[in-house]
Amino acid sequence: MTNACISGTGFYVPPRVVTNDDLIKTYGIETSDAWIQQRTGIEARRYAEAGIGSAELGEHAARAALAQAGLEPVDLDLIVFATLSPEFAFPGSGVILQDRLGLNSGANAKHVPALDVRNQCSGFLYSLATANAMVRSGACKHVLVVGAETHSAALDLSTRGRTVSSLFGDGAGAVIVSATDDDKGIRGVHLGADGSQAETLCQRVWDIRERPFIPLDDEGYGRVSPEFMYAHMDGRMVFKHAVAKMSGALKTACEAADATLDDVDLFFFHQANLRINQYVAELLKLPADKVPHNIERYGNTTAATLPILLAETVAEGRLKPGMKIAMVAFGSGFTWGSALIDW
Repeated sequence: MTNACISGTGFYVPPRVVTNDDLIKTYGIETSDAWIQQRTGIEARRYAEAGIGSAELGEHAARAALAQAGLEPVDLDLIVFATLSPEFAFPGSGVILQDRLGLNSGANAKHVPALDVRNQCSGFLYSLATANAMVRSGACKHVLVVGAETHSAALDLSTRGRTVSSLFGDGAGAVIVSATDDDKGIRGVHLGADGSQAETLCQRVWDIRERPFIPLDDEGYGRVSPEFMYAHMDGRMVFKHAVAKMSGALKTACEAADATLDDVDLFFFHQANLRINQYVAELLKLPADKVPHNIERYGNTTAATLPILLAETVAEGRLKPGMKIAMVAFGSGFTWGSALIDW
């Protein structure tokens, strides 16, 4: 029986480092390094320069993952791109990445299909589930899964928006999901959603139900008020649901594979808030050395956090073949997911 394994990983973050002190000095936000670290565990994040979008960040990560897998872009059968910060309202970032990989001209012309997944913080796991199904069904041999975000262009970098803007950074991570006959790979991906909480964490920059979908001024120009322009979050509600859903999702992943939490070598948590992750780890009695994190350096890169963390641990030699790993994420929607993989 064909299994689906991760044959390559890669990540990329922009070179510009923005520390908590930079938020104060550069943007005039009334906060402190201690305030941010105490509530989130974040010390710094990366911001892309103007003119750089999620597909460009994703290209760097994708090429690194392809190189590790020993593949060329032309070897791909599908691209799945997870992001909440695409270049345009449409088309999606997946086709932009596909073109950036050189798949539409020259000797390597191959019009590889590309699709976008809009599941925010759990977008990578939703994308991984799609890739897993396509590979295991025999429809694809190699699928590129990318999570990439350019949050910095749409953050309220003022004191008014500090609660949300201090959380997010830019970056991209990628994996190659490949067919294998070996007894390893993705053992299962489990997904969930609760749309009754859709507006608990959201960015209502436009409402397509309205006519026009963006309010117009007397001269016909669109005008968006700050409460719709920028992301809104009920932090306490998110924390409460995140702890419950992430804990439950991890247990589900293990039970479905007839495994226990003790069987898992490393746990990869979505890097949204270090305090949430620590609470979940303590609740499940997970050893700290089994739960890697990098949120202190990159902040919350939404769909990119899990593939960035995977790629970093591979590069460090901490994640090795033969290990059993679990991944879990929770975010806007609400949506969540978990996965168990024999690496």
